[in-house]
Amino acid sequence: MLFDLPNDDVLYDALISRSDAYEGRAYVCVTTTGVFCRLTCPARKPLKQNTFFCSSIGTCMAAGFRPCLRCRPMDGVRGRDETVDLLLSALERQPERRWSEDDIVALGLDPSTVRRAFKRTIGTTFLDYARHRRLGLAARHLSGGGRVIEAQFEAGYESPSGFRAAFARLLGKAPAMSSGNDLLFADWTETPLGPMVVVGDQTHLHLLEFHDRKALPAELRSLQAKTKASVVPGRSPPIEQMERELTAYFSGESAEFKTPLALNGSDFEKKVWRALLEIPVGETRSYGDIARKVDTIDSVRAVARANGTNRIAIVVPCHRCIGADGSLTGYGGGLWRKQWLLRHEAKMRPAGLFAVEQAWNKR
Repeated sequence: MLFDLPNDDVLYDALISRSDAYEGRAYVCVTTTGVFCRLTCPARKPLKQNTFFCSSIGTCMAAGFRPCLRCRPMDGVRGRDETVDLLLSALERQPERRWSEDDIVALGLDPSTVRRAFKRTIGTTFLDYARHRRLGLAARHLSGGGRVIEAQFEAGYESPSGFRAAFARLLGKAPAMSSGNDLLFADWTETPLGPMVVVGDQTHLHLLEFHDRKALPAELRSLQAKTKASVVPGRSPPIEQMERELTAYFSGESAEFKTPLALNGSDFEKKVWRALLEIPVGETRSYGDIARKVDTIDSVRAVARANGTNRIAIVVPCHRCIGADGSLTGYGGGLWRKQWLLRHEAKMRPAGLFAVEQAWNKR
């Protein structure tokens, strides 16, 4: 679990000294090479700014990193079978390929058997892993300063315009005639965790989601239905403001967001989202904690559902909600992003007298 591990400084020291104290509990992802390793890996050590740490192999793989060929972190997976080895080898030969169940059948394998084998040994399905691997390549390329056109090819789009065409298809056809009050504007902004789609009108932010979230198309349709507005490509003042605040957030300068939010949801969902907004940076709450906070008689599952319907990622911090046992549980943007965000925010959490001073100044 994330919270069983020390901070990144301690883990980086363990990596440099090749300590086996965290064997099987922590892995390092190296952004410059795209591989993940055991902390005991004999390879040349990366610079600290080029690393981040994960608590499971599945998280590393979902982030788009491939196993190191020197320390072979996959060799320690229990229950590994030939099916998993065969498909992982095939994926390494064609990481940019858009794999499907037909491809699995063409290899003489049963899709259901493959699904169970990967879930049992890796913690994710083969098709999900292949998809995240492809998109992870593009996300890391963009976050490293690469050009969008290069990331398009790395993500497996069929043409240089494919990346933008996919974004346009996501928004649908713009209306022939519509007043300014009936429009929501959408664009994307690049972040260290991959592009994020941003939607806002002239005064409020309505949506902020990672580009590869599976529920994104459904969220946009639901948003259009609730607001009775059309979503068109473009930018507005809230989008510009959010982009600046995200830059400050990811650089570690500030976790404070002041962009006005449009919380489009039921009364219960809004109560849950407002409770999430009250969780201080660097802290977490369980679903049960949130249920007690909103005085609901419903089960924690109702809170979890409301948590999952949040359309404004990071700002409405649903990533700060965890299981009662401290596990990360689900996150629409991917558990690897949830882990990264929590570790990033832990570094920004006020400490000691500074925390007391900040609390006093807010009174």
